[in-house]
Amino acid sequence: MKLTPDHKCSTIVPSLTTGGQVNLGYACISMELSQPIKEGRKIIRERITTNRSMIRRTFKERGITYASQLALQNCLDLEEILKWNESKSIKFFRMSSEIFPWASEYQFEDLPDWKEIKKSLVRTGFYAALKGHRLTFHPGPFNKLTSPKEHVIQNTIRDLEIHGRILDEMNQSRTTYNKINIHVGAHYNNKPMAISNFCKNFERLSESVRSRLTVENDDKASLYSTKELYDEIYKRIGIPVVHDLHHHTFCTGGLTNSEAIKLAAETWGMVKPVVHYSQSRAEEQNDPKIRANAHSDSYWTAVNTYGQDVDIVLECKHKEWGLFKMRELLNEL
Repeated sequence: MKLTPDHKCSTIVPSLTTGGQVNLGYACISMELSQPIKEGRKIIRERITTNRSMIRRTFKERGITYASQLALQNCLDLEEILKWNESKSIKFFRMSSEIFPWASEYQFEDLPDWKEIKKSLVRTGFYAALKGHRLTFHPGPFNKLTSPKEHVIQNTIRDLEIHGRILDEMNQSRTTYNKINIHVGAHYNNKPMAISNFCKNFERLSESVRSRLTVENDDKASLYSTKELYDEIYKRIGIPVVHDLHHHTFCTGGLTNSEAIKLAAETWGMVKPVVHYSQSRAEEQNDPKIRANAHSDSYWTAVNTYGQDVDIVLECKHKEWGLFKMRELLNEL
């Protein structure tokens, strides 16, 4: 795939069916900005990224001072990524959960660079609001509010609260417009118990997290379909459902994609729904050895939103390059 051309067309493009608009976004890393620019052997621009981290041994050796340095650079680079996104008319971005390395091991206020970090987060939040950028999070799969183990629940709550704190520092809305999206997680061979645990532990979260939390359908038939999330989570505690069009292929809950995306959209109230889209890497590479549910590098088929007015996180591995390809596919319709 060639490097990004200068795509200046709007990120808002017509949906496949009448009545909807598609707002395209990507996740965490810019393929272009994450590569340093060189002239010969000389680096004239360092890589711009927000996921600088370290292994535990390094954290133990270098401590909070190094974590603070990485967090500050991550935050400063987040500002640059949003400015670059704006230049490409991209107004939807899922932020990396690694902005603060080993964040569960310290309080933000204890970081030596906290004052500068806080200023950077405020600037970025202001810029996002000024330019109309939607910022969201998708914490990792180790977050399980369904777990029967208290230490897992405590770790999950701690991690989700960190995400809420970052959005608060950026003055982002306490609504699902700035969502914190998770999977319900494992079922421990007892789905009713797992769902009950999720709903019970949801109440232990702060308002900062509860007001932003969404749940996403899974890509395994044994886990949670969009219909299950609607019936068992949304109806009980009102959490909106993020419909993943690719995941639905492997966990339908007896619904078509058209039926499922419409059902999920009903859970969002006045906030514009978010859906996820990728294609099968096995199909892309024509390799049956690859898991069918693995995400593709890019796209060859335009996303179908079935007339729903949604924002879409494009989850292909080539990030914004895939977004540019999707624009082309949609504009060819």
